[in-house]
Amino acid sequence: MNFEKEIETALISNNALIYICTEEEERLEYILKHRIHHMFQGKICSWNFIDGYTDNPNYISKCIQNPLEALNTTTKYNNKKTKVFFLKDFHVFLQDISISRKLKNLYKYLSKNNQYIILSGAKITLPIELREYIIYLQMPLPNKQEILIEINRFLYKKSIDKLKYKETICMAYTGFSINRIRKSLSKIILNNISKNQIIENILQEKEKIIQTTEGLKFYSSNNNILEVGGLQHLKHWLKIRNLAFTQKANSYGIKRPKGILIVGIQGTGKSLSAKTISNIWKIPLFRLDVSKIFASILGESENRIEKVINTCEKNSPCILWIDEIDKIFSEYSTNNDSGTKQRVTNIFLTWLSEKKQEVFIVATANTINQLPIEILRKGRFDEIFFIDLPNFKARLKIFQIHLKTFRPMTWNKYNIYYLSKISKGFSGAEIEQSIIDAMYTGFYNNREFTTIDIKNAIKIIVPLSKIERKKILGLRRWGYSGKIKIA
Repeated sequence: MNFEKEIETALISNNALIYICTEEEERLEYILKHRIHHMFQGKICSWNFIDGYTDNPNYISKCIQNPLEALNTTTKYNNKKTKVFFLKDFHVFLQDISISRKLKNLYKYLSKNNQYIILSGAKITLPIELREYIIYLQMPLPNKQEILIEINRFLYKKSIDKLKYKETICMAYTGFSINRIRKSLSKIILNNISKNQIIENILQEKEKIIQTTEGLKFYSSNNNILEVGGLQHLKHWLKIRNLAFTQKANSYGIKRPKGILIVGIQGTGKSLSAKTISNIWKIPLFRLDVSKIFASILGESENRIEKVINTCEKNSPCILWIDEIDKIFSEYSTNNDSGTKQRVTNIFLTWLSEKKQEVFIVATANTINQLPIEILRKGRFDEIFFIDLPNFKARLKIFQIHLKTFRPMTWNKYNIYYLSKISKGFSGAEIEQSIIDAMYTGFYNNREFTTIDIKNAIKIIVPLSKIERKKILGLRRWGYSGKIKIA
């Protein structure tokens, strides 16, 4: 059901008091005027704290800075065409006993006279005593159709090939308000930004918006190819779900994938896998920083995790990357947090099971010991993958990838077969570090680094597989127990 239909249903169901949560006041007013005219062939009367009533010459500037009188005035209107009163920013007054009492008193009068009061505000703040009287609606951000209307106007001005760019621009603007879209498009037109830079410009603006959400970091999907050595099973799983978030998949009836949990030894490419999925699927990636979710103020942590969830849903389809999810259940598991950690966990786990928006979760963990059993059961994630230390073939590929990055023209001069053979037990991160150490040696001696330099670096590095031998053996036994998939 679209938002306009929701409003219409609420009105014809004789809901005299309606509260709509939104930050897009101008867009809401436009929608209301359109629906009220369509339903009642009438007008709405708008009020705000500074200007009072503004839509009726008999009551122009009436009830300035007086919300109680604004409510009283609704019973004095003699204009039969006025069926709906739209009171803006009213969430700040709802805690006032005189306001809440007046709204309850008005309920019967409005119902009897087929009149309606629509309150708007930017926060969900309905007092308990009003919940039986006021119906709550939340206005979503612009849908694809609304975004396309704005883009079509822009494409007409820029004379850009509509078929090639329209869908891509529309996807980039997901999560923007209409006002932000218009400002962004105006900036593109005024600055004469080239068509090749339009998407990049939009994504830069999206990153600024996401930064206002505590605990989220934005990574745009781009054309850079990120290679991961090995992980054939994981790559195959992702490949056959590459088009899962397209309209074609939706028409086919495919159920959207929920997410994956990747467990493995540190430095084996878990984090890189999350970025690679974003690039392969061409959808934006958000990284959840759990350390910024928990706050000392009571209730603030819960508000932050809900805002993170809300931001992800507004920007769907997207990927939410939760790095080292096992730390959520260890670092914040103290008994003196007044139950904050448990409440945050419950909010998140409930959302994982019930989410309907196209938000794909990529959670990584170094161990499963701290993870509660409910997060491991089917339904939270589509699959759990175990990433082991790279075998010889994977190490060969990892050396190739890193040497191609550092020395794209001369990488094949290095004996990667020999280096892969002597680096058994090394993670991908430790292989990269051996190359970096070799580069320092070559640079210090004012020459190019060699295979011998990398070999010497490998001999000096003590891999984690030796330092934490018992822990890693236990993790590998669990990984190959047959309970989960090998990546």
